[in-house]
Amino acid sequence: MADTCDICFRHCVLETNQIGFCRARKNDGGTSVCLNYAKITSIALDPIEKKPLARFHPGSSILSVGSFGCNMDCPFCQNSSIACGDEKSVGWEIIAPDKLAHIADVNRRRGNNIGVAFTYNEPMIGFEYVRDAAREVRKLSMKNVVVTNGAVGLYALGEVAEYIDAFNIDLKGFSEEWYHDLGGDLKTVQSFIREAVKSAHVELTTLIIPGENDTDDEMRELSSWVSSIDRTIPLHITRFFPRKHMLDKAPTPINTLTRLAGIAREAVDTVLIGNV
Repeated sequence: MADTCDICFRHCVLETNQIGFCRARKNDGGTSVCLNYAKITSIALDPIEKKPLARFHPGSSILSVGSFGCNMDCPFCQNSSIACGDEKSVGWEIIAPDKLAHIADVNRRRGNNIGVAFTYNEPMIGFEYVRDAAREVRKLSMKNVVVTNGAVGLYALGEVAEYIDAFNIDLKGFSEEWYHDLGGDLKTVQSFIREAVKSAHVELTTLIIPGENDTDDEMRELSSWVSSIDRTIPLHITRFFPRKHMLDKAPTPINTLTRLAGIAREAVDTVLIGNV
């Protein structure tokens, strides 16, 4: 029985037991189910600034977890081994929602951990685990963070929103053509951002790729759109380093980041330069 997966903009039409583009969802008897539920590939205690979040509990740490799979195909992906992986190509262990909350609590008692960040791959394609684990974390009075490309539908966001305290959302540029090149959809991301700010602290990140999304006009349009939602949303403008299929491209010049940050500050109150 064929089924259309409506979790993201791709709307993959899947036959029974067929896995979607993201490698993390499949058609199980006519229903799209989460294939990577509780299958954790990466776990680490990170500074909150690494997410990056600059205006959310600065100086604290957060337990960061990731699984496998992603619904985009960025040629510069920094975590391609898991984002482009599936349950057979990467190593993982089962960490149930209550166990994850317990691990976060242990780290809180040992130091300054404030909760859990769902990150590394694209967490929202497996929103069921994010929802269930975040609920357990919240029961222990800790915080939940999601680091996401934002390229999923509002249904998935609605399933997790009441448990999420902060989002860092990638706004990878401001043209449909660039998003098409990355296997994404700009309008979906814009809708996600508009809705996320209603329930949580939101910061945005734009990775600047030389010759791709580094023009003054594009940054002016991007920052103006952010300001139209809320000019107090922090915007991180970050430096590209060669990764994945872009190993022959040079890192972003520092003066490019500085120039674009100056343009963004005309519209947005808080603009931060990262990866320098």
